[in-house]
Amino acid sequence: MKTLKLLFVFVLSATLLTSCVVDDVVIVDNSPQPISLNQLLNSYELWYVNVNATQGFGEVPFLQIAFTVSFRNGTMFANNNLVGIGSQGNGFGIPIGDYNTYDMVLDIDHDIDGFDSFDVFQIDDNTIELYNPFTDTSYFLDGYQRSNFDYDFVFYDNIHYFLQEYEVWEKTFTSNFGALNEFDNENYLQFLSTNNDSEFRSSQDINVANPNNIFWDFTGVYNVGNVAGTLYDKTLTLNYDFFSNEYFDLTVINDSTIELLHAASGAVYEFKGLGYIEFLRTSNAQGRMIEQTDRPKKRKQKTVKKDNPRENTRNI
Repeated sequence: MKTLKLLFVFVLSATLLTSCVVDDVVIVDNSPQPISLNQLLNSYELWYVNVNATQGFGEVPFLQIAFTVSFRNGTMFANNNLVGIGSQGNGFGIPIGDYNTYDMVLDIDHDIDGFDSFDVFQIDDNTIELYNPFTDTSYFLDGYQRSNFDYDFVFYDNIHYFLQEYEVWEKTFTSNFGALNEFDNENYLQFLSTNNDSEFRSSQDINVANPNNIFWDFTGVYNVGNVAGTLYDKTLTLNYDFFSNEYFDLTVINDSTIELLHAASGAVYEFKGLGYIEFLRTSNAQGRMIEQTDRPKKRKQKTVKKDNPRENTRNI
């Protein structure tokens, strides 16, 4: 009996030791496997360019203009416009160039801006840093799938730029209610992307076939404001030079039509966008507006720019 007990203890101990060894092997087999940079870039369909997180004082034009970028089989896509965002290119936007990866380096050949190169760092599960050693600037991108990306939030959070995506806005409707006011005479609006990113012009011309022939009667600065508790309701203030301000409730009817409710009179106006501008870059060539150089649309960083702590160690 004693011999049998000792044999049982030996067998039990051997079994436990064997189990421990098997468990260790399983843990090793389940450890995360490293993925390539190309796999990392393709792990999300959309990368939102969080421009306010940018570090450094330089700029990369095609990233500064983009709301999202995507990397698909060697072709880089971007949503540069708010008009059509979510539907243009099945949500990916437009192709803007080619890309290639090696190690943790991303090379991009942009259709207009040419070649650029980035060191890529994975910050967390869905955030990457694109460090540009030529400008010592880092852009931070957040990954999403198209199915869970909030296109509406991006649109309304950046609606200031939406107004700049048409050459002019033409008044197409005036309500038959509301008090008479000076704005009844305004028939065209233009929102400019200039250095201060807030200039507008207005005109009392009527039925102008070519927007280039519009005579602009007034100029000033404009501001799009938020309404507390809602994403979709906005306000628009037109601050005319030498005149008082005009205040409106701003509603987007569709990608080319806006409604303005004049706060003081209660009158309602509709404006339709003419001359859609497909933005491809931020300097003197932007889509169809190749010859117009005074309206370089780009996203402005709302946070204070600061030194980039990322040390440039690449030999360039």
